[in-house]
Amino acid sequence: MDAMDVLRLALTSKVYGAAIETPVSETPSLSARLGNRVLLKREDLQPIFSFKLRGAYNKMAQLTPEERARGVICASAGNHAQGVAFAAQRLGVRSVIVMPATTPEIKVGACRARGAEVVLFGDSFSDAETHAFALQREWGMTFVHPYDDPLVLAGQGTVALELLRQVEVDGPVTVFVPVGGGGLIAGVAGVLKALRPDIRVVGVEPDDSDAMFQSVQAGERVRLDTVGIFVDGVAVKQVGAFTFDLTRRYVDDWVRVNTDEVCAAIKDVFDDTRAVMEPAGALAVAGLKKYVAERGVRGETLVGLTCGANVNFDRLRHVAERAEVGEQREAILAVTIPERPGAFREFIEVVGARAITEFNYRFAPRAQAQIFVGVQLARAGQRAELVAELLGLGYAVADLTEDELAKVHVRHMVGGRAPEATDERVYSFTFPERPGALLEFLTHLHGRWNISLFHYRNHGSAHGRVLAGFQVPAGDGAAFAAFLAGVGYPAVDMTANPAYRLFLT
Repeated sequence: MDAMDVLRLALTSKVYGAAIETPVSETPSLSARLGNRVLLKREDLQPIFSFKLRGAYNKMAQLTPEERARGVICASAGNHAQGVAFAAQRLGVRSVIVMPATTPEIKVGACRARGAEVVLFGDSFSDAETHAFALQREWGMTFVHPYDDPLVLAGQGTVALELLRQVEVDGPVTVFVPVGGGGLIAGVAGVLKALRPDIRVVGVEPDDSDAMFQSVQAGERVRLDTVGIFVDGVAVKQVGAFTFDLTRRYVDDWVRVNTDEVCAAIKDVFDDTRAVMEPAGALAVAGLKKYVAERGVRGETLVGLTCGANVNFDRLRHVAERAEVGEQREAILAVTIPERPGAFREFIEVVGARAITEFNYRFAPRAQAQIFVGVQLARAGQRAELVAELLGLGYAVADLTEDELAKVHVRHMVGGRAPEATDERVYSFTFPERPGALLEFLTHLHGRWNISLFHYRNHGSAHGRVLAGFQVPAGDGAAFAAFLAGVGYPAVDMTANPAYRLFLT
């Protein structure tokens, strides 16, 4: 396929039997702050709150009568599942959706409400996909792929056809597209480069789920060992063959962003539109902001595709907690102060007019105390200025603003030192978040080593995150490594992490 093939398929796509032409929204606040005209293509306003409806409906509307009679099947834990269910209901086609057992009930219920038959299988998307292919072969149904299908990606390409009618400006235009498996960016880039090759297309991925970027750099499709769990809408280990071929030829540039930057973008979209995006839905805006900061772009038209708004409400507490850090309006610091009366007051005087957003401290019988402090910033550069000022006054300071362990776990555990916990090793684990999973996880952890530390917090995600410490004598290293391998959950050694060593040892 080339750009003209994508254009031809997009022009003949059948999407509006289910999808709508979504508006383009202005962003007065964000535009003023960035010095560019920032527009949002509002795919979060589709009937299923995601662009996925376009590709699913286009694929299914072009099935033969025989294929429709046999029905369709897909594997998805998110927006593609809802797109297939919605399209099937409109077309009167039987649909089977295979989802991991970890899928939040809100998504399962949404598909069932559209008449889909939901099959829950396994703990991961890979488990569900394997089972879906087995059922497809057994039942003779048509598999509707979430991205790696010419008709699916062409359906997504109709977003670009609308954009070309809606954004009529002179001067440079850059379109920022979130990237998972590549269906949206392949369709959008193909259409734009066929009709307006002067429009730049920038792909945006999370820095812990960047399968397309790595594939483009390698010149071939790369399969990631693990993917991040926060921006779950684009958490794909390997991109599609069709989508990779188109993306590597027609995408001009790339931006990768972290969790905090995505959270800040969710807040930015809310401030200008009062709409709440899912993490993937704000991904393009996060990339747009980072692109402007790194390239110094001014006075141009920048378009971000807000691709979805299917977010669990309880996840918003995590988003709110991280947004200020992502916008570089908060510094998270570990500061050493003298363990004596008046030392806290002296430290606060140094901080001055800056607001304290968090302060964690616990007395310990030592000459010095470690405090965990959050400080509100008026602008990004103030963080470095504050650290330099504290160092100049003789305080020992560790900047933990970019430290994931500090922000997810340690900030809630400060003061938990245990001198008696000798030979402690600390590991971060992830496990499927479903009823009974925590008990199952603890059962797997049972062994001959004492658990000396344990922290768990539900973030409203498909995966739970645990920090656990074990007392492992020096001679037990090999046996403990074998034990970890047998637990069956991803484990990352955090024993050398500075946040852990400052506050929990």
